[in-house]
Amino acid sequence: MIPIERIQAAAERAAPNVLRTPLLPLDERTHLKLECLQPTGSFKVRGFFARALQLTAEERARGLLTVSAGNAAAACSYVANRLGLRCRVVMYEEAPELKKDNVRRWGAVPIFLTHDAVHRWLQDRGWEAEPETFIHPFADSEVMAGHGGAGLELLEQLPGLERVVVPVGGGGLAGGIASALKALRPSVRVVGVQSSGYPSMTESLAAGRPLELEAHTIADGTTAPVDATNLDLLQEAVDDWVTVPEERLKPKIGELAARGKVVAEGAGVLGYAALDQLEWGPLTAVIISGGNLAPALLAESLVQLTRQR
Repeated sequence: MIPIERIQAAAERAAPNVLRTPLLPLDERTHLKLECLQPTGSFKVRGFFARALQLTAEERARGLLTVSAGNAAAACSYVANRLGLRCRVVMYEEAPELKKDNVRRWGAVPIFLTHDAVHRWLQDRGWEAEPETFIHPFADSEVMAGHGGAGLELLEQLPGLERVVVPVGGGGLAGGIASALKALRPSVRVVGVQSSGYPSMTESLAAGRPLELEAHTIADGTTAPVDATNLDLLQEAVDDWVTVPEERLKPKIGELAARGKVVAEGAGVLGYAALDQLEWGPLTAVIISGGNLAPALLAESLVQLTRQR
């Protein structure tokens, strides 16, 4: 796991630039950690600030480069903008328009590739042929350490914490939070959540090796390839896994908006959707990881919710 000293240092570096996100009580035993309220609408800014602020002057002068389904791209763009650096991002051409606009908003240059081409670029270490300083969006240990700051906050905000429910894509968020919690309070159970439309990590864990799957999910933020190092980390750090049926995600977006007054994207709502498959009772924090949701999808989910009533 990531040493707690590195997590604490990374969180301290990022702190002046990120939000200490609030906990929203859903009921007396369940709270939502609203990472969707971060400056770019997701937790990703924690790790990117932590890593970028550690770079040398020469590394910063080269500009920043990352690869992303959308939220890491926006975070890298925002961090580069705040630090006065150039930035390019490799993105899925299938990414939602809202996420593409978020990248352009902060002045970065997007490079669009197909989903499969992005995965090949990662496997072939395509960044090594580029001039910028590359920040890996989920397999960089300092990025993960920065994400672990959310775990440190949880222990302060909810002293009796017994369980944390975390959406999992590439594993950077779960790896960082789990490392922080297991170091400071090992009794807290960490639950990783994926959609049945892209159960990449759960199936890879079952196979004992990284697997390549096709993505059929609105939780586009979780459609990263599986990294072998992160697979080992999550096998050690995550206690339980929940696979949410894909067809339940869209109505859960509307339900969370109506019940909790929180707008979450597909990946962001995974933890909330998983609550139906978990025993009620342990004092629980659910990570709402992102809120970069297309208005049309929000409208569809609310209409679907209305029809069910």
